[in-house]
Amino acid sequence: MNFLTPAFLALAALAVPIILLYMLRLRRREVRVSSSMLWQRLMQDREANAPWQKLRRNLLLILQLLILAALVFALARPYIPVPSVASGSVALLLDASASMNATDLPGGQTRFEAAQERARALVGDLGAGEVMTVIAVGDTPQVLTPPTADRATLREAINRARPTAALADWSAALTLAGASIAGREEATIVIISDGGLPADLPPVPAEVQYVPVGQAADNLAISALAVRPLDEQPQLFASVDNYGPEDAEVILSIEVDGVLVAAERLVVPAGGVATHSVPDLPQEASIIRAELTRPAESTAADYLALDDVATAVYTPPVGGRVLLVSEGNLFLEQVLTAIPTVEAFRAAPGSLPQEPFDLVIFDGWLPGELPDTNLLIIDPPQSTDLFTVGGMFEDTRLRRQADDPILSFVDFSDVAIREARVVETSGWAQPLAEAEGGPLLLAGTTGGRRVAVLTFDLHASDLPLQIAFPILMANLLEWYAPALPFEAPGVLQPGEPVVIRPQAATTAYAVTYPDGTRQAFPVESDAPTFARTSQPGVYTVELLADGEVTAAGSFAVNVFAPAESDIAPRGSITIGEATIGEAGQGDELGQRELWPWLAVAALVVLLVEWWVYHRGTALTRRDDERAGPPRRRLLYFGRRN
Repeated sequence: MNFLTPAFLALAALAVPIILLYMLRLRRREVRVSSSMLWQRLMQDREANAPWQKLRRNLLLILQLLILAALVFALARPYIPVPSVASGSVALLLDASASMNATDLPGGQTRFEAAQERARALVGDLGAGEVMTVIAVGDTPQVLTPPTADRATLREAINRARPTAALADWSAALTLAGASIAGREEATIVIISDGGLPADLPPVPAEVQYVPVGQAADNLAISALAVRPLDEQPQLFASVDNYGPEDAEVILSIEVDGVLVAAERLVVPAGGVATHSVPDLPQEASIIRAELTRPAESTAADYLALDDVATAVYTPPVGGRVLLVSEGNLFLEQVLTAIPTVEAFRAAPGSLPQEPFDLVIFDGWLPGELPDTNLLIIDPPQSTDLFTVGGMFEDTRLRRQADDPILSFVDFSDVAIREARVVETSGWAQPLAEAEGGPLLLAGTTGGRRVAVLTFDLHASDLPLQIAFPILMANLLEWYAPALPFEAPGVLQPGEPVVIRPQAATTAYAVTYPDGTRQAFPVESDAPTFARTSQPGVYTVELLADGEVTAAGSFAVNVFAPAESDIAPRGSITIGEATIGEAGQGDELGQRELWPWLAVAALVVLLVEWWVYHRGTALTRRDDERAGPPRRRLLYFGRRN
């Protein structure tokens, strides 16, 4: 056994004054006697008042010495070397992703609770001078405590950590961990997880240890829930995955705006998928909720409840009024006519109609002042207050194409373009398709309106002859659609951001969370981002103009993540090129301190000492009461006859 603070052992010298107090203490019994006392007791009284006595065996003295010994040893912080996962400077990564909510451990314990227990054990194994950083790995990794050797602080940080419903950003977490141990010797990164890490993580400049948690793979999950219009009536499609090793029977319940409309019993094969469609949802449907429940007779387990519920928001397609200003473009006219949700109008260059339009398309012509609405500008002939037009360029080979919803299923590398114009903006637009000579397609938001610019004449390219052209126009019209006050992908995961689309008069926007909480935010840019989407469920966004609601819409957040729903624990993880198995317990030596047990022992002995003292006093008092009043003794002075 070793000691971290051996200097405190010197406090053992306090036993000397305790023993001296017992040797100096007078132990006289108070007894009532007559006015005169026997002469022979005079010597006894003198002996009792002597400054020193012979030390006698005393239970209270022994107990008090035991208390002192326990406290002295506790202050000296004794420890024993124990096998440990890591030593030195440790960065502890605590997996807080959705799969850590699984309850497959004994007693219904979650994986995250088990991970917290493992983390607290690692804290207890830290040696003198060793520090630890604790990082909770969710969609946004959070440093719970910077490098510290204070075990109480580390345990408190681990206890207050909570799992999320999102995917974990392991790349960012490893970057944080590497920064926390940079420049330290004997640095180790410890990952406590069920192993659902991506396989393309970069290497880290430190030793990595992996502590797995979790036991079972049984889980049923709603993997898809979508609503689409069909013959002017919404149709629902749902998909259920079974990640367990056995076939499972499950009931899929469908609610529309709080009313149950369907309940289907599905048999999902082991490792397979079952789908279900509801073709005749009510036309006025808005919020659709799907939930999985197991029949009473089912023996299949489902250890993760987060992915048993999914929601969808149905928004009827809206195209709006579109004005085409052109000398004549058959390609554009045919596309606008083919879209049933668009009310299309055509005007010749010169003067614009006075009626309001949701979108104005300028083809090869621009007015002196652009209208205050959404714009699609094709082959701009002159500069405006939004952009500057330069000369022509013929090097139209595609250099870069952005990953943007506007270009979904559109490939500009197959488009032949004779020439295009050099168009420069002041930063409000991003080039979505860029050639060697300059951008081919720009799009962005400015002044509360959406503007896209195609820098070439459609007749000078083969784009209108390709299937990509109607797809591009459909994507653009969906981007322009004024139906929703936000821009969100069709499948939104917890923690993913949503771009708010404020109108010209919007001063603030309010968000109502799935739990009913409502929060307002000021509009400080043309496209503010809302990223507080950690709760699965339906969010409602309202655009406010001086406190009045001018537009509203809802979006759904769901745990549609196979990496999280597949809860099978992994025995190893991959970091860079290295495959890391379960950490052994004999690689490093930690220090298991014993002072908490000594402190508890001191408290227990103190309680025993208190009981012995008060018990002894009570017994003495009881003996005195049974003995009765003291007998009087009289002294007779005189001669015997």
